Order: sequence, then structure tokens, then C-alpha cells
Amino acid sequence: MTVRCTLGVDIGTSSSKGVLVDASGRLLATASVAHDVSRPRPGHVEMDAHVWWDEFVEISRELMRTARAEGIEPDVAAVGVSGMGPCVLLADEHDEPVRPAILYGVDMRAGSQIERMTAALGAGEITRVGGSILTSQAAGPKIQWIAEEEPESFARARRLFMPASWLARRLTGAYVLDHQSASQVSPLYDVEALAWHAPWWRRFAPGIEAPPLAWPGDVAGGVTEAAAAVTGIRAGTPVIVGTIDAWTEAVSVGAHEDGDLMLMYGTTMFLIATGSQTLRTPSMWTTVGAFPGTRNLAGGLATSGALTDWLKDLTGADYPTLLEEAEESGPGARGLLMLPYFAGERTPILDPDARGVVAGLTLDHTRGDLYRAALEATAFGVRHNVETMRAAGADIRRIVAVGGGTQGQLWLQIVSDATGLVQEVPRTTIGASYGAAFLAARAVSAEPPRIGDWNPVQTVVNPDPDLVPRYDELFERYARLCESTKSLVHELAADQRRVPAEVAA
Repeated sequence: MTVRCTLGVDIGTSSSKGVLVDASGRLLATASVAHDVSRPRPGHVEMDAHVWWDEFVEISRELMRTARAEGIEPDVAAVGVSGMGPCVLLADEHDEPVRPAILYGVDMRAGSQIERMTAALGAGEITRVGGSILTSQAAGPKIQWIAEEEPESFARARRLFMPASWLARRLTGAYVLDHQSASQVSPLYDVEALAWHAPWWRRFAPGIEAPPLAWPGDVAGGVTEAAAAVTGIRAGTPVIVGTIDAWTEAVSVGAHEDGDLMLMYGTTMFLIATGSQTLRTPSMWTTVGAFPGTRNLAGGLATSGALTDWLKDLTGADYPTLLEEAEESGPGARGLLMLPYFAGERTPILDPDARGVVAGLTLDHTRGDLYRAALEATAFGVRHNVETMRAAGADIRRIVAVGGGTQGQLWLQIVSDATGLVQEVPRTTIGASYGAAFLAARAVSAEPPRIGDWNPVQTVVNPDPDLVPRYDELFERYARLCESTKSLVHELAADQRRVPAEVAA
């Protein structure tokens, strides 16, 4: 049986995922490939971009095989691409990467460049042009880091890619970047003009061709004969431009309208509030939205699933066991309080030298208590971000949860209890690959589908009113713990930077 469908692939931090989706939004096949990032030094997080294409090829072929094994002959009408970001992948004139891609805000190597660029341009002018002050999330200082620290690599650089645009290039030959991703190449993009800021591009990215700009759902081009031969996708199939995974995830659950907030439960936690006004605040990220006429205030925790993964590996227990033990531990984790800054922190404290803290430990505490404290720590991080967004003027009226962490009811409930937020959880929470497939379907359909029809709300998580006072008290302690340990953990972070690279690896 031949079924018209779209194919979506997302390149994430810990894995790449793909889906085949029919015209009604039904999943026909899924595939995933796990991978690791490289951490060559403390604060450095990067990845070999060749892996992105290799995994796309592997996933596309696996999706086709899976569908055919079920008696379905997939007629792929369009391809959607998505990926983590903002990343900095510089390539030469032959599209060969000059070095591994530097990842998004979890990579905190460019602190010196941030300081010098801010001093040279002025924080006010940077915010006026790019929307946000420079932080570890900004791609511009990372480009400058390569120029200063690896001048031979930079001298060979001719093009700038992110995972989605790299896939679009390999599939179609088009050199293009979407506006949303470009708005995070701060300070080189003007958020009001919706264009590259030419004076600063020439100053900080000399010799690199500025990518032409388009919207995430626009068609970049058709699959080339060469790409068709290795992927199994028919030559000429339209491929969308794509965008950063968090924004594609927001699309996948319909959390991209005015007043929506998306919570992405992944390796990191990401938040995107959508509106029509450009809101600026020094502790969050101002970006262009995934669709024309939208603006976002965004934020993210540097660890989320990465923290729970660490505890799982450290204790040797599986997730079901840890969740059961965490539920038995109860609110407050039997007197444990954790700061989740195990990889520094992004918003709202914007502190690459923040570090994880566990306070209140005794010999009576268990791994379940530690796991509960970690879940509560991420919930407090979400609350801190939401309160900061609202203080900046974000009108948050609807919260939608997405990502792998939504599969566990306990984590969702803790976040709702700690924040007071009602969370909607849609039927399909597979995330960005599904959103990429939806954008691809919109791009080629005479009657574009609605995400509410594809992916209706299935679960609503309400906060427990009896726990609100308890979590209010714990959040106040969380804020005090952060402030009172700041100077000490900064000293420890300085010690960690002095560790030889071979020991850190």
C-alpha cells in the first residue's frame, strides 16, 4: 500500500531521531541513533559534523525499511530537517568542516570573546541590534573564538552552518539559514530588520559568506541525485530550510502562538515564550520566531536529562527504579536541596562558572532522595526562568510540555507543583523530528494541516494546591543557596579550568 507522507529528522545533543508521518499526522515509522558529544576541555562541547549527515542517511534508510516491513510503501512528499543550536560549524569552499562544530549554550568557551566584544560594541547597542546581551548561547563570540584561538582553521572558513542547514546543504546543495537560527548568531543579525547586520558581519566574520535567509518552513530545494542515491529519498523531493530543535519542538505541539510557552524536557531544559512584541531583558534570549510576525523570549537550563542521566550512570539503577524511589522520597527529598548547575548555567543567571551543589546530605539519604532532589532542582530552574520572563513582560497564558522527559508522570507533576503551572501534554511528544515533518507537510500541501488536528492534547497536569506552600518555601531556599554559594563555586570552577586537558578528558 502506497502512503503519501513526510519525513522529518532532528539532530539532537545525545541522539538523532527521525519519523515518517502520513497526511493525518499518524506515525508510520520512527528511528533513532545515539551519539556522544566531545568535551575536550572543561566548558568545551563540540561534535563532528560528518556524524550529522551519516546519521541522517542511516535514519532515512531505516525509516523506509521499517515502513516497508509493515506493508507500507512510503511516498515521501517532502523532507523536514531540524537540529540543536545555535551551533557554529565553519566549512571551507568545498563544504569540508574546518574543525568540529561548537555547540550551543552548553559550550562556554567564549567568555573572553564575550567580554571584549561587549566592551568594543557596547551592551546597549548589542541589545538594540541583536535583541540580547552576549552569553554562552550567542554564536557570534564562538566564531570570534575560532578566529582568535585557531586562526589557521578560521583562514580556511568560507561558510557557516548549523545542523539543519548542514542537512539542507547536503540534501539539496542550497546554502541557506533560517531567520530564527540567524537571530541567535548574535550580534551579527538585526532582529528588527530581519537581516544580517553587515558592519558587524564584516568585522567578526571576515571571509565567510553570510548565508541567504529564509523561514524554517520555506523550501530550500529538491533532493539531488547524489543525495537520493545514499538516502533512498526520491530525487527532486522538496526539503525545507528547517531550524533549531527547540523551535521545531514548539511547532510539534502547537506551542508557537501568542501567549504560548513551551517546556522542552530533554538533555537540557528549554523554554520558549511566544508573542508579537520584541521583549528585551538582560537575563533571557530575545529571538525571532519560527514564523513571520512572531518574537520569542527564550531560556534554557544547561542540564536536565543530562543530570538525571548522570545520576543513573553513577548509581547503576534504571529509570523506573529511580523514579519509584524518588516518588517514595516525597516533596523536599527528605531535606535535600540541589542546584542543577552541573554544566554551568544558562538562563536566567547566565553563569558559566556556576556549579552543582547538593545541600543537606546525611548518611541516611538514598539514591532515591538524590534523584528526587535533581528533579526538584530542574523544576526550580524552570520556575526561575518563568518568573523572569513574566517580569520582562511575557504574557504566558498556556504551557505545553514536550520531549522525552514527559514520559514520566512524576517529573511533570513535580514541575507543576514547584511552579504552579498547568501543563498540557499532547498525544505525540517525540519532539522536533515530528515538528520538522509537520513543517514539511505544510510546505507542500494545497490545504496546510493544523497541528491541533495532527497532535491533540492528551493529558493535563495540574499543580497540587496542598504542596504549593511547601514548594514556595523550597524555592526561596533554592534562591538563597544559589546566592550564598556563588563565590565558592566560582573558585572551584577556576581550579577546574587549571586541570590539564588530558586529565579532564
